[in-house]
Amino acid sequence: MRINVNAKPNAREEKVEKIDEQNYVVSVKEPPIKGKANEAIRNALAVYFKIGSSRVKIVSGYSSRNKIVEITQQQNC
Repeated sequence: MRINVNAKPNAREEKVEKIDEQNYVVSVKEPPIKGKANEAIRNALAVYFKIGSSRVKIVSGYSSRNKIVEITQQQNC
């Protein structure tokens, strides 16, 4: 599944807000320096969706506040 994320680095608190099925706002405390905020966004989304952070991938917008993130859910066999 792909979602649109509006990133808010340097926030006072970490949180994930669901706007609708495809759009989220993710606030993280880390600054947007050397990928720290992106890593924090991946971790915050992993906790929110209750999956491992390796299943969260930033597809587009690595250096932008507006990102497209791909989340791969675990497949049941």
